[in-house]
Parts: sequence; structure tokens; C-alpha cells
Amino acid sequence: MPFDLHLMVFGDSTATGYGCRTADEVPGVLLARGLAEESGKLIRLSTKAIVGATSKGLSGQVDAMFVAGPPPDAAVIMIGANDITALNGLSASARRLGAAVQRLRSSGAVVVVGTCPDFGVIKEIPQPLRWATRSRGLRLARAQAAAVRTAGGLPVPLADLLSPNFLQAPEVMFSEDRYHPSAAGYALAANQLLPALCHALGEWTGETVPDLPWATRSEVRALTDRLGPLVKLLRRRTTGVPAPIVVPAS
Repeated sequence: MPFDLHLMVFGDSTATGYGCRTADEVPGVLLARGLAEESGKLIRLSTKAIVGATSKGLSGQVDAMFVAGPPPDAAVIMIGANDITALNGLSASARRLGAAVQRLRSSGAVVVVGTCPDFGVIKEIPQPLRWATRSRGLRLARAQAAAVRTAGGLPVPLADLLSPNFLQAPEVMFSEDRYHPSAAGYALAANQLLPALCHALGEWTGETVPDLPWATRSEVRALTDRLGPLVKLLRRRTTGVPAPIVVPAS
């Protein structure tokens, strides 16, 4: 099936949508549909993300992209949480991410990166471990943002943008394992990534997108109000990753 733009997703379990009930709920599908609505174009979606991946695995995911075929027009990376739990070095993790972004940019793709999430919202992690992991995660997110910018990508600070919602309504935002996001949590994350993705591709039809952090809530709400409902929020968990699909504008 022909397509206008190819979107590819890289990263860890959050990039695969672990914790969602159906493929329609995973962030890549939400982003592809949002991009289709915003641009009016056919979007091909594929993913190289792997559950459990750290920044050490990004190089292999990019290698797999080159083996599979031509590079995409746009790449979204969600990575960092497993670097924290694996106790990987923060500077090295950020450098590996920057190297992956640079390879993707050199291939001609625009790159948007959702940086490390906030471990402080996961109340099942006991204190003081929760505080320690939160501190390391936020430090990694800052290092990631700097590395991504240097490599020519666009970082989106998910910890800053999502934490208030996860703290306010954890029963809605988390999946059954109380660690990964639910469909609602992924929809919120996709809403934060989408303006950056559209802007990077030159497909943003709204007002000028300001410097990051992207998601002042009014700006994101204006876009998502135009897009309409992205997903039916159900609660059966799956680890499935969607095969490449083409998403038309509705």
C-alpha cells in the first residue's frame, strides 16, 4: 500500500506500548493517527522497539532499520527507564542515545525523543529507593536532552509533562502492573510527543510551536481537540507490537 510518510518507533517497553490492551492503544499508533489527521497524509508505521531495551540496544535497533529497508521520514525514541534500573552510567547512556539520534538524522529522518520518565510517580517503589531512582532519572533526562539537541533531534521532557497527571490519577494512568502506563497514560504521552513530531516534519498547521517544554497544556489540548478521541481506554494487558501499517487521515 502506498504511503506519504514513514514513521518508525525505537526504544523500550514504553515505545512498544507494554501495558496496553490492544494495538490501537500503543503510542506509535496514536502518533501515526495524529500525524495523519494533522497532515492529511498516509502514514506508514513500523517499530524496532524492544521490551526491556536500554540505550545499549539502540544501536542494534538502528542497525535493524537499515537492514529492513530505506530509513523512515521520522523517528520517535522512548528510552531511559531501563538504564536507571540497570544502573547504567548516566553520561554513557546519554551519549549512546545521542549517537543513535545522529545516525538517524544522518539518514535524513527527523527525530523526536521522549526522555526518561519520572520514577517518583511509581508509589510501589519504596522510599528511599524511589527518591534515589527519581533523582537519577531526572539527571538522565537532562543529559539525554542535551545529547539529543546536539545530535539534531528534538527532546520532549516526559517527566516534567506527565508527572502531575500520574500523581493525580494513578489508578487511571498506570496499567495493572502499576509500573507501565495504561492506555490512558500512553495517550497522554502521545499527546505530548505529537506537536514536536508534526513541527519537525513541517506538518504543524496551528500556531508557532514554542521552545520546549512543548506541552503547556493549553497548546496540547488545542491540537488534541482537533484530532478528536485517539483511543478507547480499556484495561486488558498485552505485550504485542503492531506490524507495519499504513494509517490514512480520516
